[in-house]
Amino acid sequence: MQDYHDFLAEVLIDEPTLQARITELAQQIDRDYEGKKVLLVCILRGALPILVDLMRHLTVPTAIDCMAISSYGVGARESTGQVRMTLDLQTNISELDVILVEDIVDSGRTIGQVMDLLKTRKPKSLKVCTLLDKASRREVQIPIDYRGFLIENKFVFGYGLDIDEYYRNLPFIGVVDLNKYKPGL
Repeated sequence: MQDYHDFLAEVLIDEPTLQARITELAQQIDRDYEGKKVLLVCILRGALPILVDLMRHLTVPTAIDCMAISSYGVGARESTGQVRMTLDLQTNISELDVILVEDIVDSGRTIGQVMDLLKTRKPKSLKVCTLLDKASRREVQIPIDYRGFLIENKFVFGYGLDIDEYYRNLPFIGVVDLNKYKPGL
């Protein structure tokens, strides 16, 4: 396995900056949901670190559930546009305040389809919290209610975001130098 230092072009967002922003997002959610309960829906696997850190800072009563959605083929760098649900919610979300927690919103197609599906289940409210927003790549307009960072169109990894399923464990968001990354090494 190639060491990430070999292909790290830059640290885009360091750990202290990530943690400070997640704390701010939690404070905003606490204000918006004061006196209410909220269900956080983690979009697996990339949003796991965000979900864990976010919920540790929330003071409103919080439940969690997870969905697994895929729109990328194995080893792909671009979404296929075909969304597959590989794990559905276990919670009946009817009349619940739901926040989708996502690692990155890029084209908006995937999260848009997830939102369309969940709206049919009649939640009381449905909002989106994403750590990263690549708004310049948006094809489907998605209301982002809680945005961590607006980023340029760069291939990023770390803090939940993977390269070929690895490096999600890094405590920062890095930019990949695609000229130096060697898949499979």
